[in-house]
Amino acid sequence: MERVDVIILGAGAAGMFAAIEAGRRGRRVVLIDHAKKPGEKIRISGGGRCNFTNLHIAPEKFLSDNPHFARSALARYSQHDFTARVDDAGIGWHEKTLGQLFCDGRSQAIIDMLLGDMAAAGVDLRLSTTVGAIRHDDGFVVETLRDGVGAPLRSETLVIATGGKSVPKIGATGFGYRVAEQFDLPLIETRPALVPLTFTDSAREEMAALSGLSVDARVACGRAVFDEGLLFTHRGLSGPSILQISSYWREGGAITVDLAAGEDAAGALRARRQSAGRISVKKALSEVVPERLAQQISARAGVSGRLGDQSDARIGRLADAVHHWEITPAGSEGYRTAEVTLGGVDTRSLDAKTMMARRVPGLFFIGEVVDVTGWLGGYNFQWAWSSGWAAGQVC
Repeated sequence: MERVDVIILGAGAAGMFAAIEAGRRGRRVVLIDHAKKPGEKIRISGGGRCNFTNLHIAPEKFLSDNPHFARSALARYSQHDFTARVDDAGIGWHEKTLGQLFCDGRSQAIIDMLLGDMAAAGVDLRLSTTVGAIRHDDGFVVETLRDGVGAPLRSETLVIATGGKSVPKIGATGFGYRVAEQFDLPLIETRPALVPLTFTDSAREEMAALSGLSVDARVACGRAVFDEGLLFTHRGLSGPSILQISSYWREGGAITVDLAAGEDAAGALRARRQSAGRISVKKALSEVVPERLAQQISARAGVSGRLGDQSDARIGRLADAVHHWEITPAGSEGYRTAEVTLGGVDTRSLDAKTMMARRVPGLFFIGEVVDVTGWLGGYNFQWAWSSGWAAGQVC
């Protein structure tokens, strides 16, 4: 039986980063993945340009049942640390809105950087390899199968970096959660996050009629509020503001949408009533929101005719339909299009400094498989780098 120091399951962002750090410490590391290529989620992220981190990383922008858990790793390996590594690799990058950092070129540059660092650290990367039984016996024994040949491995430590259930088309599964259950580690219920919301019946018909139309919106659910773009689709709503709020929304609950964030629809309509009272309500409203949306809003509010004929109360009702549209989603598009998985391995069972399971020495969980989920815009990659770095210092 082959003996190594560290086995890492999952060659995504967190797994590769942990492998690099452990390898640099002189540990003999084997990194295993069932996929044919490493870092597939990196490759497809950010429209193929990899939104690799965010300038505004802060613990309060991560969701967890144990909200303080992420603080240690994020502080000890920050967005600035990773950006410096990108700079050292000669990878050009630029900032987009809200502190999001993207590669100037293709996301493959980040994957190549990680592969180069792994090679330099002596990491043994084994792709197209299926993992079978895992046993805890004076360390860990992992059964593997590659090209029809079984090859059991024994290691001192085992790192689970297999991700969540999101984007199954690139091979995502719930494997890491099953490992946690095998070792009696509790799980926080998982659900799709950063995902478009869907609707049924008349609401879906209304949104389908506006498919492709986008606006700058303010979307709220409880205390969570996001000011970003909103996109109407054939099935419901998408765009950054909706993806963000999806992490906070729960079935049966409503969300509130301001379809003209930063505008004063009532004030604009009253001003136009004085200067051009003969124009239609729909025409006046189309100066605040796109024309197709203006037609739908005026119909929903039950306000039509000439603008000059409208009372302040009717204009107020129209403005309320613009700024306080309350709707109840039927569901989401699920893991198929979700960017991440909310929930996962309960962080109360892990050491916040090392990512090691408190009751199983040598067993680590990092990245998306853990109950730490960031906002849209590079936050989840930073969690992968930070948690992978933390585990890599000690595994």
